[in-house]
Amino acid sequence: MVDGRLLTEKLLEYAKQHLGLSTRDLPFVRNLLLREFNLSSPLKEGVDLSYVKDLTLPDELVLEIEEFAVAFNIVEESEKNLFSTYIMGILTPLPSVVENNFYTINERSGTLKACEYFFNLCVKNNYVQTTAIAKNKKWEYFDGDKKLEITINLSKPEKDNKQTAKLLTQKQTDKYPACMICKENEGFKGATNLPARQNLRTICVKLGGEDWFVQYSPYAYFNEHLIAINSNHTPMKVDGDTITKLLDFVDYFPNYMIGSNASLPIIGGSILNHEHFQGGAHKMPMQYSKLAKEFVSVDYPNVKVGIVDWYSSVIRLESHSRSDVLSLAEKIIYAWQNYTDESLFIYAQTDNQKHNSVAPIVTKVEDAYVVELILRNNITSTKYPDGVYHAHPEYHNVKKEAIGLIEAMGLFILPGRLERQLESIAQILSGQTKINLSDLEDDIHDLHAHRNMILELMQCGKAKDIVSARQIIKEKINEVCKNILINTAVFKHDDKGQAGFERFLQTVKIQKIGD
Repeated sequence: MVDGRLLTEKLLEYAKQHLGLSTRDLPFVRNLLLREFNLSSPLKEGVDLSYVKDLTLPDELVLEIEEFAVAFNIVEESEKNLFSTYIMGILTPLPSVVENNFYTINERSGTLKACEYFFNLCVKNNYVQTTAIAKNKKWEYFDGDKKLEITINLSKPEKDNKQTAKLLTQKQTDKYPACMICKENEGFKGATNLPARQNLRTICVKLGGEDWFVQYSPYAYFNEHLIAINSNHTPMKVDGDTITKLLDFVDYFPNYMIGSNASLPIIGGSILNHEHFQGGAHKMPMQYSKLAKEFVSVDYPNVKVGIVDWYSSVIRLESHSRSDVLSLAEKIIYAWQNYTDESLFIYAQTDNQKHNSVAPIVTKVEDAYVVELILRNNITSTKYPDGVYHAHPEYHNVKKEAIGLIEAMGLFILPGRLERQLESIAQILSGQTKINLSDLEDDIHDLHAHRNMILELMQCGKAKDIVSARQIIKEKINEVCKNILINTAVFKHDDKGQAGFERFLQTVKIQKIGD
């Protein structure tokens, strides 16, 4: 049985060592904890808590909080996570203190040290849940000079494109907070559709002259994965102002890359009703790719222009001139939003529905700005009702939800259900599990969505053992992820598609070197 008084002292010592709790505030915070734990007095005898200094994560303390709260009927089992989050929020400095610390460190020691402080705080107060993230399955797939990073995420629910689209047109109500990334989530107790956020802390910044804030992602798909969020609950958009904001961000945070999802359903990620960017201390697979072709801009000759050797259709701009790279990126974005090429089934608009948008990514390499523009289109057809330039139906068993910014750059976040389902398939391929293929036609069967893939793999022969079966399946997943990115290319990698790509570039006076 957890001793509440001892737990109180452990938490106070942890907060002193790892969260910056001042000795001056100890009695005050101790009394807050005693109240929440329904205790009338603190521990009287001193105990050795020196080991708390060596705790790199708060996991064991969080577990004790939850065990104590349930055992003494402070909360029900279903609410124990809400309670532990609340307690960690009490131990975490107030938002104003965290922000002041961040900017003080930034001024004295630079951005890297300031970000190190902020990220470490978010790990130590259990907002960035490192232990849960470590359970995700990850591997790399090398395809010649290209690579993909593939993750089976065991904590993030799979989203549906149609539900995502509804969010963009959903009428605003008095729901509080308006969405799960609004500023008002900082300190929020949680609700049926919104997680507890008492331990969330953010840093305010100005982007494009507007009030924004930065927080780290609890999902953390990559190192120091962060979200920059407009302080106003305003819909996603991509235009010249977007590039200005992204450039402002890398001027503030030159140690991070930053990008925006395209602003339309199917191609715009999972949150379209609140403008935000994603970034972090990670070089994405796409950013390792070299240029397949180099071009020159007639109007901006000091901007290096090229088509990236990547699966989807990507333009890379690089220049030491912020103003020039901004102006050229803006021209390309507006040109693409209005571009139609019927011979390639590219339509800017049909039935008053816009289809073209851009996912822009900005990094700062020494003093040069690098802007990458992924051209996206969300048109649908009878054959491809979920999107012509989206994952095609034969790949929906692996990935059906929107191919947003992170996947478009080569880091696939696959649904957690695959861990269970792929292992079941491996057992079938290795002969450990016998199955009648007709059973898979029942849509309630757990492997129903994989029935065609299973048949295809079985036709190649039985795997010699479970290890080889798992490898065969992994290679199949690699192939599927690559093909999904190829599906998203608006300009295909054949002569006709690449000629079309060059025609588009000519509309903004970008031409091949030597022409």
